Amino acid sequence: MTAGIVSWGVYLPFWRLERAAIAKSLGAPAGRGARAVASYDEDTTTLGVEASRRALAVPGVPVPEQLLFSTPEPAYQDKTNATTMHAALGLPPSTAAYDLVGSVRSGLATLLAGLAVAEARPALAVVSEVRTGLAGGADERDAGDGAVAFALGAEGVVLELVGRASATEEFLDRWRVPGEDHSRQWEERFGEEVYVPLANGALTAALKDAGVTVEALDHVVVGGLHGRAVRSFTAAIGATSARPGVDFASTVGNLGAAQLGVGLAEVLERAEPGQLVLTALLADGADVLVWRTTDALPAAREARRGAGSVPVADQLTSGRTGLPYANFLTWRGQLVREPPRRPEPGRPDAPAVRRSEGWKFGFEASRCLSCGFRHLPPTRVCLRCHSVDQMEPERLADVEGTVATFTIDHLAYSLSPPIIAVVVDFDGGGRFRCELTDADPEAVHIGDRVGMTFRRFYTAEGIHNYFWKARPVGDGATAGEAPQGADDGGAGAAPASKEA
Repeated sequence: MTAGIVSWGVYLPFWRLERAAIAKSLGAPAGRGARAVASYDEDTTTLGVEASRRALAVPGVPVPEQLLFSTPEPAYQDKTNATTMHAALGLPPSTAAYDLVGSVRSGLATLLAGLAVAEARPALAVVSEVRTGLAGGADERDAGDGAVAFALGAEGVVLELVGRASATEEFLDRWRVPGEDHSRQWEERFGEEVYVPLANGALTAALKDAGVTVEALDHVVVGGLHGRAVRSFTAAIGATSARPGVDFASTVGNLGAAQLGVGLAEVLERAEPGQLVLTALLADGADVLVWRTTDALPAAREARRGAGSVPVADQLTSGRTGLPYANFLTWRGQLVREPPRRPEPGRPDAPAVRRSEGWKFGFEASRCLSCGFRHLPPTRVCLRCHSVDQMEPERLADVEGTVATFTIDHLAYSLSPPIIAVVVDFDGGGRFRCELTDADPEAVHIGDRVGMTFRRFYTAEGIHNYFWKARPVGDGATAGEAPQGADDGGAGAAPASKEA
């Protein structure tokens, strides 16, 4: 079988910024609905990790031998961000990890490159986006944050590529030079005049390559940041029988580089076997791809339900509104506010981080082979039976737990105080003190169920300190309306252990 998509994962952040909040603050019309907002402790790397965890959590999905990561907003410029994701996912050293950063179009290139790799070995293609724009501008209002990941391979394919075509032409539509924090755009009518003919030509060629007609299409997903061109091309397709993808505009906004992939994932959650899906991206040219779903799709969806995967449609409606506009500006660095009068955290130490890589990035505990006692963080000497070097690593990133106790800290250094510090008892043993994110301080209770999520604790001297936080699951995942703060440390949180 030809390589194709085996599994998929989508992550949309917890927080939503209502456009009415922008309008109220700036005294200008800002439209209706809301946009998805990456929290103060999230960036494109952490978003990509969460999407990848969802794609790989499905039973039977092979471990990728190559990881490709694309984003227009990388956390690091002169460092491979995919290696951080590689460590957080607990992938073996033999798995190669590469960045394909840059423009929105680079996201599609990542998927196509991953498909080429998957002809010989399993691959993972990840696209992540965090978009801001200037205060009161169209990008701030209409954009959104999110990530998508596709596990690719030659076995168990649920979606295969049957035809494609591209059209490339040099023209100035949208641009941002290094060092700037916002993009600029040429007059919309100009972009529409260039994009639509390119897309129509690519559409004709792609349908011919696939050997199908436009009337045979069952689903259509069109992505791109030029809204006027996207709408014109979608209307011009004329596929009256096709079911267009979900309109994300009023719930999460345009997800930029991740938009096309998230739309495709949403289609996979409702399509039937043997249907044709057309995806088109209008970004610095036009790319049109024709896909066909396979008979393996229903079983894959059932496996995803068994693994607790959250459908895209549910993520669109489960976000928490009520984020103050001032908090959004603070998180994006556009509003500098007086921090708590506490020492700012220092930069992480590279040798120390290297020595604790399995713990810090993979959240690995150690279990004593002699008595079964689980230790967080991992140790060489068992706290129960005192055996030395009789440990085996255990990844707890995907293990849930229960809040044993908690405290609310209004004084610790944070971009968004207060901090919620919790003690978590993990299923199967192990106790750890950490921060709770994406929660309302007034809604936390002893006994709440939590899972772990990969977050950026802080940045000091240009170094991002990544580690794991707890996050409510189940009913607690939607509790609360007020954002809480960031911790001031990573693996340095004082842990305790309990019996297995």
